[in-house]
Amino acid sequence: MTYCVGLLLDEGLVMLGDTRTNAGFDNISCFSKLQKFHQPGERLIATLTAGNLAISQAVLNLIQEGLPDPETGQVETIYTVPTMFRAAALVGEAVRRVHKTHGEAMKQQGVGFDVSIMLGGQIEGRTLRLFHVYAAGNFIEATTDTPYLQIGEHKYGKPMLDRAVTRGLGLSEGVKLALISMDSTLRSNLSVGMPLDLLVYRNDSIDGVVEQRIEEGDEYFSMMRERWSQALSEAHRQIPAPGWLSP
Repeated sequence: MTYCVGLLLDEGLVMLGDTRTNAGFDNISCFSKLQKFHQPGERLIATLTAGNLAISQAVLNLIQEGLPDPETGQVETIYTVPTMFRAAALVGEAVRRVHKTHGEAMKQQGVGFDVSIMLGGQIEGRTLRLFHVYAAGNFIEATTDTPYLQIGEHKYGKPMLDRAVTRGLGLSEGVKLALISMDSTLRSNLSVGMPLDLLVYRNDSIDGVVEQRIEEGDEYFSMMRERWSQALSEAHRQIPAPGWLSP
C-alpha cells in the first residue's frame, strides 16, 4: 500500500508520497511514487502513483512513449499535450491500454487491476490543475471546495486536511499540513513507510519547483511530528470535562 497527497493552492502545488512497496510481509521494497516531467520554460507536470507497481510503471512509460489522439490520430506524449486536461486524458488512455494488454492475464492469476494516479502541474500560459485518474481511466479534478486529493491509504491523513486546507493557504503551510497528514498515516499503517518524496511548485513559475527527499531521522520532519503530538495532547487536556461526568 502507499499514501500520496496533493494540495492545489492559489500559491501553487504541493505533492507528497511515501516510497514503500509491499508485495507481501517479507517482500518490502523502496520505489519512488513521485515522477516529474519538466520542460524548462514550457511545462511542469508531476505524477504520484498508488496500487500495483507494474501497472503504474507501464502507464508512465506509455505516456512518455506516446499514444494516438482518439480524434486526430496524432501521437501525443506527456511532453506534447496542449493542456492539463488532455494530460489527464492521456494518462486515462494509457491506463485502459495497459488493462487491455494485461488485465485478463492478471485476472486469471487472481491479481486485481489496482492503480490510482495523481497528476498535477501547469503548461505555460494555462491554469495550474490537479487530477486523480482511476483504474477505469476516468478522472476527477481538485476544486475550490475540495482543493486536495489523496490516493492509497488515505483515511488516516484526511481529518486534518478537511479541517485546515483552503485554496488561500500559503505554500509553506500547505507543506506542513501535507507532512502532518503523512505522519498520521505513518503512525497508523505499517504498509506506508519512509523515505518521503516532496514536490513544491509555485504557480505561474514553470521552473519554480523544489524537490526534497525526507529520510528517516530528518531533522525538520522529526521536530514537526514531535510538536504535533505535543500539540494534540495539550489540546485535548485543555478541553473542559463533560458536565454529566460527575464523581
